[in-house]
Amino acid sequence: MTIIEAQKAVDNWINTTGVRYFSELTNMAVLTEEVGEVARIMARKYGDQSFKESEKEIDLADEFADVLWVLICLANQTGVDLSEAFRKNLEKKTKRDGERHKNNPKLRK
Repeated sequence: MTIIEAQKAVDNWINTTGVRYFSELTNMAVLTEEVGEVARIMARKYGDQSFKESEKEIDLADEFADVLWVLICLANQTGVDLSEAFRKNLEKKTKRDGERHKNNPKLRK
């Protein structure tokens, strides 16, 4: 699925199953909550914290998808074409950081 297809699929789901979009501010709060859930898993799986017994079955991929879902909702609500935005962002990063990272001794092992 392309990014634009994902944006269309989310919009279709919202307008048929979800009734309507939550407000932009509510979705921003939900996005923050979902990113926090990813952070919790990362801290426990890759960091120094341990999982609680109730967290043993948490699926990191599903939590990433939740973040993507809400981000797509916000993009749809604000008229952002994520495909185009990502293309421009990649171009910006390539121009800005194309040599910087190659020349960073901290990144060489």
